[in-house]
Amino acid sequence: RMSNVCAAIGRGQMEVLDEHIAVRRSNWEKYNEAFKNYKGVSLLEEPGGYFSNRWLSTIVVDPAYTGGVTREDIRFELEADNIESRPLWKPMHMQPVFKDAPQYTNGVSEKLFSKGLCLPSGSNLSDEDLRRVIQKVTKTLL
Repeated sequence: RMSNVCAAIGRGQMEVLDEHIAVRRSNWEKYNEAFKNYKGVSLLEEPGGYFSNRWLSTIVVDPAYTGGVTREDIRFELEADNIESRPLWKPMHMQPVFKDAPQYTNGVSEKLFSKGLCLPSGSNLSDEDLRRVIQKVTKTLL
């Protein structure tokens, strides 16, 4: 159950939702443009026929094609400059509480967890912040 105050805040946010989504989609596009020529770095694509809110901009880093650079190398480089990033979520079947639960996997979630990195993607990111993130990632890949 939601209080009246929380409902009012949520309702107010609905009025700017399209603007926030446009900014997040723009952030994703800038990341995609910046990293498109780096072998072994890809962004999660929008499935055909869908419109993603781009709530999260995630890169997948494959060290086999980046000269050995891992997502952890990039994460630590960003962290050294006080830029927050984090690995993709640990798959549910790898959580201790679900260790004995049935699982229906094909390796995709494990791969994304081991190679995926969530980059800053908030709708309040400035162009300068975005450039700084891109500069740090590309520096690590060189």
